[in-house]
Amino acid sequence: MLRVSRDIHTLVQSPRRGSDESEEGSVEDMDDIARTSSDSRKVPSAVRSYGASDCVRLRPINEDQFLIADLTKAMNVRQTSLEEARAGFGEQRGHLFLVADGMGGHRGGEHASALAVTLIEQFALNTLRWFMPLTAAHADSAVTDFQEAVERADATIVEAATKRADLHGMGTTLTLAFHYEAELLVIHVGDSRAYLFRDETLRQLTRDHTVVAEMVRRGELDMAEARVHRLRHVITNVVGGTEAGVQAEAHSLELRVDDELLLCSDGLTDMLSHAEISEVLCGEPDPEAACTRLISLANERGGRDNITAIVARFSAVPPTRGNATGNE
Repeated sequence: MLRVSRDIHTLVQSPRRGSDESEEGSVEDMDDIARTSSDSRKVPSAVRSYGASDCVRLRPINEDQFLIADLTKAMNVRQTSLEEARAGFGEQRGHLFLVADGMGGHRGGEHASALAVTLIEQFALNTLRWFMPLTAAHADSAVTDFQEAVERADATIVEAATKRADLHGMGTTLTLAFHYEAELLVIHVGDSRAYLFRDETLRQLTRDHTVVAEMVRRGELDMAEARVHRLRHVITNVVGGTEAGVQAEAHSLELRVDDELLLCSDGLTDMLSHAEISEVLCGEPDPEAACTRLISLANERGGRDNITAIVARFSAVPPTRGNATGNE
């Protein structure tokens, strides 16, 4: 099981608007975000988010799934002598964002990604101690809990596939982010991605778990060769598949005001460069507008695979409209 890093594992910095740099950017030092997070800016106290998934014409079935969920403390009053509401909700709130891209068999990918989302939902509802302060020790424990939840999902999907021939080998990517107070935990398997957009700079938080990405990391291919390589979509780490054994990548970082989070399937990143994604996030401060524009633009570029995206914006004050969540 991988341990949590208190910074960023892989950061791909996109050029600022108007730059002539290559779209792949450069890999930054792992401490860069940790340093920029610990400045004097206020901790974000509210979140606006929006997600969408589009089944392109070339794909008869949408094997992508996504989830946006608020985690709250609640109390149901059974009896009282006071005149008050029967249900009360605490001020603390966590947020869970998840994208899964299924694969394998007739409707197998759709089944695998849906099952993974359902299992993570159950874990968050019944097991995760989300309201504990995410100190270094608690963050480490939360990451371990998430990784174990992914491992259980992996075993469950593999077992389910053995009971139906048409589901043999089904599996799914899984990229999730958990936000509480100023902390963001990212858990990742496969080639969907998580990005942080900060100060007009797009940073890739996750590594692609593919044959070609590993060849690039070993120096056997450059990025230009990787973009057209015939094995670029062969995944080396998956939830499910023919046998259990997933390895969940994990990261932790501190958020600050005006940060934006993007989770997406490869249907988006195959069609759009980092510069194009940055342009949309910079020009569309509303998460719904940004998400809608990203998916629309990916379709305009050809839309060869299902396209799923979640955009979340972290702000200092509660929003007045849209999908509003946070400690208001």
